[in-house]
Amino acid sequence: QVRLEESGGGLVEPGGSLTLSCVAHGIGSINEMAWYRRAPGKQREPIAVVTSAGRTSYGDSVKGRFTISIDNSENTVYLQMTSLKPEDTALYYCNTPRGRYHFDWGQGTQVTVSS
Repeated sequence: QVRLEESGGGLVEPGGSLTLSCVAHGIGSINEMAWYRRAPGKQREPIAVVTSAGRTSYGDSVKGRFTISIDNSENTVYLQMTSLKPEDTALYYCNTPRGRYHFDWGQGTQVTVSS
């Protein structure tokens, strides 16, 4: 059974940076993986997708500020976040992209952007 483990969140000031990690325990290999976030009072939304070949796509709200990457040898997906804004405050999760079979959701990692 695959277990997703997110980490790297924290409190950061506006304009700051954070890098999140997602380890897919028990998976043979990652074909595609996405980062999602759920802001307070909102539904969970996908923000970035990466394939095993390194192809990426981003939601408009994070394009140009966030970078998703994959380490196939470690079954780990990263999300580098720069120029963070208060509206980026959310619980961040990883899982397969929308429309694909989803693994059980992990606990997520909290990102809070505040001065």
